[in-house]
Amino acid sequence: MVTPAVPYEGLPGGVAVSHLAVYDWPAADGLCGGTPHLHLTCSEGYVVTAGRGAVQTLTASGFEQTPLAAGTVAWFTPGTIHRLVNEGGGLRIVVLMQNSGLPEAGDAVLTLPPAYLTDPDTYAAATTIPADAPEAEQERFARARRDLAVEGYLRLREEPKELAAFHEAAAALVRHRLDAWRTRWERGAAAAAAATGQQLDRLAAGDAGHLAEAAVRSEVPSAYGKFGMCGRLDVYRLD
Repeated sequence: MVTPAVPYEGLPGGVAVSHLAVYDWPAADGLCGGTPHLHLTCSEGYVVTAGRGAVQTLTASGFEQTPLAAGTVAWFTPGTIHRLVNEGGGLRIVVLMQNSGLPEAGDAVLTLPPAYLTDPDTYAAATTIPADAPEAEQERFARARRDLAVEGYLRLREEPKELAAFHEAAAALVRHRLDAWRTRWERGAAAAAAATGQQLDRLAAGDAGHLAEAAVRSEVPSAYGKFGMCGRLDVYRLD
């Protein structure tokens, strides 16, 4: 277990949080919504605050569709290909991500067709939105990569036997990042768990001194309305 030098100061459990306004752009199959993708090490949770829609998921167990409406809480584990569908244009979600720092460091692979998954440079060229581009150009790029990912996702739904090959390609694309991810995990979620263990040990020994170190924090979004994979994001920096 990692022992933190100082108490972990992020959100409880080392999670990340963002506000998501799901895209209402129609795709080739007529559905409006976000970019299908999976996470390799992080579970993801949704707290729906407005609107209605669904999250389509694809795993080795098959395809499912979970309805979303205000008040719904839904979550899924690493390896779940997921696509948000916006029905009516007003779907808003608070997104909770396990392992704060890892999702932001590339722990997601879009379901692009196989030709775009051959190496990190080819994949990055098809998925990276130029940060210094005008907003209209960023939106054009976000739409294009969403449509490309939907194309690959629909192929995976039609040919489930190709799912294992996609998993292998996704793992290969991020392999060069694993050392950096481990460092982020050690400083984030692992440190948060270790801090709880230390507090339990102190309480068991009759030491309540850590309670005098209590603190309160609040944050406002550090990025408003950026183009994310599934919609416009208000992003908080909490790690």
